Formats: sequence, structure tokens, C-alpha cells
Amino acid sequence: MLLHLNIQNFAIVRSLDIDWRKGMTTITGETGAGKSIAIDALGLCLGDRALTNVVRPNTKKAELAATFDINKNISAQKWLKKNGLSLTDELDAELDCECILRRVISAEGRSKAYINGSQVPLAQLKDIAQFLISIHGQHDHQLIVKPAQQRKILDEYADHQHLLDDVQYYYQQWRNLNTELKQLQESKEQREAKLQLLQYQVTELDEFSLQTGEFQILESDYKRHSNGQSLLTGTLKALQTLSENENHNISDSLRNNCEQLNDLVHMDPKLANIANTLSEALILVEDANDELKHYYDKLELDPEAYQMIEDRYSLAIQLAKKHQVAPEHLPTLHLEIKQALHVINSDGSRLDTAYVDIEKAKVHYLQSAQALSTSRVKSAKKLSKKITQSMKELNMNNGIFDVSVQQVNVEALSPFGLDEINFLISLNPGQKLEAMNKVASGGELSRISLAMQVILADKVITPTLIFDEVDVGISGPTAAMVGSKLQELAQNTQVICVTHLPQVACKGHQQLFVSKLTDGEFTETKVTELSANGRVQEIARLLAGNKITDNSLANAQELLAG
Repeated sequence: MLLHLNIQNFAIVRSLDIDWRKGMTTITGETGAGKSIAIDALGLCLGDRALTNVVRPNTKKAELAATFDINKNISAQKWLKKNGLSLTDELDAELDCECILRRVISAEGRSKAYINGSQVPLAQLKDIAQFLISIHGQHDHQLIVKPAQQRKILDEYADHQHLLDDVQYYYQQWRNLNTELKQLQESKEQREAKLQLLQYQVTELDEFSLQTGEFQILESDYKRHSNGQSLLTGTLKALQTLSENENHNISDSLRNNCEQLNDLVHMDPKLANIANTLSEALILVEDANDELKHYYDKLELDPEAYQMIEDRYSLAIQLAKKHQVAPEHLPTLHLEIKQALHVINSDGSRLDTAYVDIEKAKVHYLQSAQALSTSRVKSAKKLSKKITQSMKELNMNNGIFDVSVQQVNVEALSPFGLDEINFLISLNPGQKLEAMNKVASGGELSRISLAMQVILADKVITPTLIFDEVDVGISGPTAAMVGSKLQELAQNTQVICVTHLPQVACKGHQQLFVSKLTDGEFTETKVTELSANGRVQEIARLLAGNKITDNSLANAQELLAG
């Protein structure tokens, strides 16, 4: 429930603190005093859009803070913990009994939002608000003549959100499949042209069948064969220099030097390291000579093999240029084109299966929509009886209310099912049922709207309900019944009601009086909790106007006693 509201520099309020009680609180005051100003401030705390003119003139910013008791509000507690905005941690969960919403609005129109001291996006204020307060405005009765609102009211009363979720799920599935089918149909010609190209490319690359790493081997073989004569000549010359030349070669020269130095080592041991180094060099030269001789013996110039290598190497380069990739990347490209061809072939198959899937989704949708319709028809009968009874209690003795649920064309799928829902009423004996906006006056619509709000109140998860002058157009015995209904509602829910009717104001467990003060230069709104005597005076004023008489005071006392 709402515990406290603090308002600073908001509109014509300089500073205001309001403590709220359980049960029913009524707010009264003179016309133009700003009876709805607390509701407007609460709306901003709950995420309403802020305008620059909400800041009190000659001040830099407006500050608004609302404190809620959430000790028994499990939904709000879970939301706060999920979003990391609880006042306490898990270990002290039993102390986590308050939620503070705060809004700061600068004179330039900039706005900041806070939950339990942490700055948050404005959207999070709106998210938490659904678990804290439900506000019903004085123009809500104008909405109930709209088909969408009538459907919403019936669905709220029926409390079948799971059925609505099923219908919306299958509707979205059906719609997505139709969108996919349309795209497949529109791209069919392009797909067929691309299919031919990809098939040609895959066939070409299949025939060439270049394997991963093969081009690098081809390139090496091609270079070796194309330079075969130079390799033969060069290696033969190197062999001559190393060992084959009988007159002079490196191997024989090194061997002779090694023998000479080994003989000298006996004369001077300091030559031992040099002799060893030359011996190692001789071994390396002989090893290199053996490898080079083996390479030379194996080096063959096979024109046929060279031609095959050259042809495949050249074709690899041509295909790479054609596809604008490096030759070594041809195997990867080959795989990618195959996959693209598979996808296009799958699209062709998907075109056939899409029709089947659409029909399946439609069948599921129709089954869900039928279940929703059945629930709506059942709930419509109950809601019709309840509102008819409330109309009689609200001084519409001959009133009959009927919630009509008619299925429209089953081909006209919508996310809300197949039902056309209309609220029909008859106010006089023998009068046929007609649409509300054709029969009911503004005051009658207001009473019917209030009846609906009271009936639907137990379906609302918020612990606080605010009614902002919903009793406009009501007077006399009807007003007394409205007050009784709101008081009845307040037995289980905190009710805050802005009213101008004494019959409603007297039903409050707490009454706040809104007044406007001015010194000719500045204007300021004050909100005062009335004492027992103050309530008598205010109820008398509502009854008789500004000239309070003994009769009006007696009537006021009688109303409060009742």
C-alpha cells in the first residue's frame, strides 16, 4: 500500500508531505484548488511523461517521492530482487518491506528516476508500477464504449491470460510463416537463376576437384620441372666442385689439410681444435656431397609429367581468377558453393512444406481461439449478471447489461482471437439492447464504468486503487451507493478517491482537504488531514456550498455517522 508522498516545488505546491492510511481515503477541496495534484505527482513517480511546466515557477527543479509498504507484496519484492533494486539483501529479506520511487524534474524538462536510491531508466518505474498502484481517471468511462477496451475488460474479468497467450503465440507463428512464404514466392525466379549458376560452378569445381594443400604441391612441382635443365646443370657443377673434379675438388683439399694438421698436432697440441674443426667440416661436406649426388641421380626431366603438372597448375590459376580468390582457397570456395546450392535446394523444398506448416499453425490457432471463445462466453454471462445487478444498485432500476460475444469470419485471424465483443445495454422496459454509446448518457456511462471497476478490482494485482473523480455526473441516492461500493472495496484494498460528492467523501476512513492560498503574488496548494470536526465542516460545505448552516452541519454529521 501507499504509505507516504513527498512533493517539492511541483506545479503550485511548494512543499507537501502526505501520510496515507489503510482502507479508503477521500480527497476533497474547492474547485481549482488542485485536488488531483497528488494523483498527478504519483503518476510521475510511476513513470508518466514529464512536462516542463510541472516545475514551480522560479525554482530549479521539482522532486517527488512515493513510499510503498511491500511487506506482503510478493510480486513487487520479486521484481526488485530480480532487478537488483531491493533495499536489503537476501539475508535480511524480512526487513525488505518498503519501496521508494523518486522523480527529479529540472526546469528545463530533464528528468531522472530512482528506485530505492538507485538511478534507473524511466521504463523501470513503469514496470514496478504495475505491482503497486492502479489509477482510474475521470474520463475512463469514455473508453468503455471502444471495442478494444470492452474486449480487455472481459478478458480481465475472465482471468484467462494463458488462453490469450496461446492465441497470440499461434497467431504470430501463422503470420511469420505467411511472411516467409511470401518471401519465398517473390524470390523464386531469382532463386532459379542463381540455382543454375551454382550448379554450373559446382560441376566445374567437382570435375577439377582440387584438394586442400594440393595447389602448394603443384606450384612446387611446376617450378621444379620448368627449371629442370638449370637444376641439372647447377647440381652437376656443384658435384664437380665438391668431389668429381679429379684435378681439384673441395673434399680432397679438406682431407689433405686434415691429414697435415693431424701430423702437426704432435708437434704443437694447440692445433688440435683447428684440426678437429676441419675434420667436422670434411664430414659435413661429404654428407652434403652425398645428398646432392642422390638428388642429382633422382632428378629426371619427364616431358609428359611436366605437361600434366603445367596443365593442372594453369587451370587452377584460371579458376582462381574466375572466382576472384587465391588458388589455394579454391577447395574452401568449392565447399561454400556446395553449401549455398544445398540452401537454395532447401528453399525450394521449403516452399512446398511452408504451405503445410501454415495450415498446421492455423489449426492450432483455431483450436486456441475456440478455447478462448468458450471462456469468454462463459465469463460474459457472469459479468452481464454482475453489472446488471450493480446498475440496479446505482439507481438504474430497469437497466439490463449484456456482454455480446460473436465469432467473426474464421479466415480473419487476429492476435486477440475470432470474437467480436460488444457491451449492450437497455435502460427502459421494452427497450431492446443496443450499443452503450447509443443509449447511455455521460452520467450513466460513468456509473456503469464505476461498477465495472469495482467488479474488476479483485482481478487487479495492485494493492492500491486510485479513483480520480470517477463519480462525475452522479448525485443523490446514486452517490451514496457509489460511496458504499468504494468503501466495500476498501475492505481488502487501499482505495484513494478524489471526489466532490459528500455521499462519497463521508465513506472514507481518512479525509484530506485540498486548499489553495495566495498572497497576490504567489499561489500555493496545501493538503490537510481533517479531524473529526473538520470532516463535519467539509461535508457540510460540500452539501450546502460556502454558506454552512445548522441543517447542513446536521446532515453532515448524519452522513458521517452512517
